[in-house]
Amino acid sequence: MEFLPEQIEEYAINHTEKEPQLLAELNRETWANVMIPRMLSGHLQGRVLSMFSKLVSPKNILEIGTYTGYSALCLAEGLKPSGNLHTLDINEEYTAVAKRYFNKSAYSNNIKQHIGQALDIIPNLDCKFQLAFIDADKENYANYFDAIIDKMDVGGLIIADNVLWSGKVTSNEMDEETQALDNYNKKIVTSDRVETVLFPVRDGLMISRKVK
Repeated sequence: MEFLPEQIEEYAINHTEKEPQLLAELNRETWANVMIPRMLSGHLQGRVLSMFSKLVSPKNILEIGTYTGYSALCLAEGLKPSGNLHTLDINEEYTAVAKRYFNKSAYSNNIKQHIGQALDIIPNLDCKFQLAFIDADKENYANYFDAIIDKMDVGGLIIADNVLWSGKVTSNEMDEETQALDNYNKKIVTSDRVETVLFPVRDGLMISRKVK
């Protein structure tokens, strides 16, 4: 589902910084060769993630859901020179593509890939995060938030993707994934630990800033 008229979206992209060449290559390869390419963040959302990362200038970033690595490379643009981005996924086929592009990038030494269940990996990450991006199985969004909130510095951002789910979160009848996302949105907007705004960018980005 497209939330903006095609002409408006095209205008927005044309007046947004171009995606770096490496990301353009990854974008093309994902759409040509990888299943479910719509999972890719893409140009406009990628520049949004890059901008947030540059504003935060994080030492450590946590990404739940690597896919082919596009969003990780965008987020890495704002890392401090000695910083690390920990990206977690269970799919070795997708993450193999990501690894090739990470190795081609300026952030090859900063990006740490973890393969396995995120809820098993997160407790063993021995650092504090200033930025986190959730873009994995929708049923666990609330669990991911609970797992990472105490690992976030006050002032840190948690960004969750797909929170509008093609508009299905406004439906009276919801499947399991939609219900999980609606529950997440309600959980976050009523939490006293974060302040939150939902951006209707692409499929919805929930931006939450930890306040306590």
